[in-house]
Amino acid sequence: MEPVCGLDVALRYIGGKWKPILLFHLQFSPRRFGELKRLAEGISEKVLIQQLKDLTEDGIVLRHDFREVPPKVEYAITDFGKSLAHALQPLCEWGNANREYARSRETQRDGTH
Repeated sequence: MEPVCGLDVALRYIGGKWKPILLFHLQFSPRRFGELKRLAEGISEKVLIQQLKDLTEDGIVLRHDFREVPPKVEYAITDFGKSLAHALQPLCEWGNANREYARSRETQRDGTH
């Protein structure tokens, strides 16, 4: 039986911590690998490579190799990716509105263990 909620479809494309963050940064302009590594603070190079590969294979991101020396590669969001980033916007707003509450819960949890 097909699930009623489309979250299973959405999570298939954005599962994990980093893909939504990468989409957030790519929705504004194309980015180079080094820029994305700086913007997605805390991501390892290995994970960034894999996440960008997944997003590219899923048709969410385009990878443009300029075939220059030194190598220059740029990542840009597709229209399909823009629709997904747009769908994530309310979740971003929810997170911003509830940041302090979440921080206080984390502090309470860390203090009790």
